[in-house]
Amino acid sequence: MSLEHQLDIDNIPQHIAIIMDGNGRWANQKGKARIFGHRNALDAVKDSTETAARIGVKHLTLYAFSTENWKRPRREVSALMELLVSTINKEVKSLNENNIRLRAVGDLSSLPDVTLNGLKRGIELTADNKRMDLTLALSYSSRWEIINATKSIASRVKEGEIGVEDINEELFSSYLSTKDMPDPELMIRTSGEMRISNFLLWQIAYSELYFLEKLWPDFRGEDLVRAVLDYQNRERRFGMTGDQVKVTN
Repeated sequence: MSLEHQLDIDNIPQHIAIIMDGNGRWANQKGKARIFGHRNALDAVKDSTETAARIGVKHLTLYAFSTENWKRPRREVSALMELLVSTINKEVKSLNENNIRLRAVGDLSSLPDVTLNGLKRGIELTADNKRMDLTLALSYSSRWEIINATKSIASRVKEGEIGVEDINEELFSSYLSTKDMPDPELMIRTSGEMRISNFLLWQIAYSELYFLEKLWPDFRGEDLVRAVLDYQNRERRFGMTGDQVKVTN
């Protein structure tokens, strides 16, 4: 029986988030420049995206470029921006064939004009697709997102549009860049690192975390399926006891 056939189709996480880590180390192991790792990571993105859509995931969010990544060598950052545009141009046809909509979250205004325009074009050309949303987190960090949300809410309180007593989890979530999608049930990180790296900190309050040693360029759809199978074998309690969960189910 294949891995996919072992899945419980009634318990597929609706939102999976992935921290794609290890491109540079993968390239270094092969005696190549870091950008070589980024280029070879595209197969992992494509295979994981198509697998996620096939098994019934509705939202796949990939941590593609953090606000901290701007500190990397200028040459690497420029190459990454160029790679992003060329990849979107190349993959729009495949996204449409698979009925996958492209989206993006983050401080997009900080992207170079060419990159931003290429991103917007990909988003526009896939806007009508409904099978799954592929969201790229670009120039993104949770602290940036949370601070922006706080400023927006504080401004509305100052203007008298809402009261302090109106601020709750639901209101705060509505000011985040992920407001149109459910919180991730499953977060995956490759490369053996066991940290969250400033990614979706508010949204992953009750996410299941899955870490694996494999470097991102070697990650494939079957690895995503294994992560989902592991997720399906966990008991999600949300602060309740195991007995309470059994009763509610």
